[in-house]
Order: sequence, then C-alpha cells, then structure tokens
Amino acid sequence: MDALRLDGNAAAGPLGEVFSFEVTTAEYTCEGCGKTDRLGAAMVYEVRGLGTIVRCPRCDHALIRLAHSRGRHRLDLRGIRHLQVEDAAG
Repeated sequence: MDALRLDGNAAAGPLGEVFSFEVTTAEYTCEGCGKTDRLGAAMVYEVRGLGTIVRCPRCDHALIRLAHSRGRHRLDLRGIRHLQVEDAAG
C-alpha cells in the first residue's frame, strides 16, 4: 500500500466533496484518547487508489476514513466522538 502522510488541511479537498462547510475548521473529539482539536491539525494519509484516512496526532486513532469509487463516497466517522462546526455568522 502506497501511503503519503500529510497534515489535516490536505483533507479539505476530499472531505469538501462530502461536507458543505469548511471541514478543516471543524472541531473533533477523538474516540480513542479524547483529544479535542480542529481537523486541520490532524494527520492525513492519502492512500492512492483507496482513499483518505484522517488520524489523531496524539494516539494515531483513525478519525475519518473516506473512499470514493464509482461515483459514490463511503464515509466512516466512528473514530470521532463528535464533530462541531460554528455557524458562518459566528
């Protein structure tokens, strides 16, 4: 498997195809260790031909798994306890 480690901002493109908000500014809480931070601070692995994996920088727990195949997105958010987005108005 050919994986490339990037910072959380690299998830903006793939996750932007699924979510209608700026995903890198969303706040998450890791299901594995309880760390709370912005998704832009997480670690992202682009696995060529398979998809995107967003991992917690503290415990390496998989927060988000995203695959795109045959015109469909498959999204697994089991690694996130919650995902919070502020309204555009603040």
